[in-house]
Formats: sequence, structure tokens, C-alpha cells
Amino acid sequence: MSDHDEFGAFLVGFVVGGLAGAVTALLLAPQSGEETRTVIKEKAIELKDIAADSYNEVYDKADDLVKTTKDKAEDLVKVTRDKAEELSRKGQVVLEEQKGKVLGKKETKPAA
Repeated sequence: MSDHDEFGAFLVGFVVGGLAGAVTALLLAPQSGEETRTVIKEKAIELKDIAADSYNEVYDKADDLVKTTKDKAEDLVKVTRDKAEELSRKGQVVLEEQKGKVLGKKETKPAA
């Protein structure tokens, strides 16, 4: 789970760092105010699209992970249930065998 947390932190840091770098570069670039505002607007739209794409990608991966985990858990529950039923049947057979042995020994004892 910590790998996913680290990836999320990396993604946020990447986006924030990219945004800070873009704003710094635009503000220090030798352009007129109008050109700078236009470039900032375009970059903001680009970053919004990149963030939306990243969000969708992470959401899809998380959804796939949830589905896979759910399927594995269901399989594990089925296997566990089958094993429990098998052990219960075997335990019943052993119990019946032991009952037979105990009852057989009682019947073969001579009366004193």
C-alpha cells in the first residue's frame, strides 16, 4: 500500500513543481504583459488537462486494483469454505470411527 501512497505524493509533487516552474519561467520571460497573460492562460489549460488525465489514469488503476482484490478475496473465501467443509467431513468420519472403536471395545468386554 505504501507504494501507492508514494506514487500519489510523487504525482502531486510533480504537478506542483511543474506549475511553479512554469509560472516562474513565464514571469521572468522577456515578453509583454499581454503575451505573458496569454501564455499563462494556455499553460493553465494544459496543466488542467494533464491533471485531469492523471486523475483519470490513477482512478482507473485504483478501480482495477479494487476489482482484482475483490476477486482474489472471493476466491480465498471459496477455497477457505471448501477446506472447512472438507475438514468437517473428515472430522465427522474420524469421530464415527472412534465411536465405533469405543463401542466395539465395550461390547467385547466380558461381564464380570
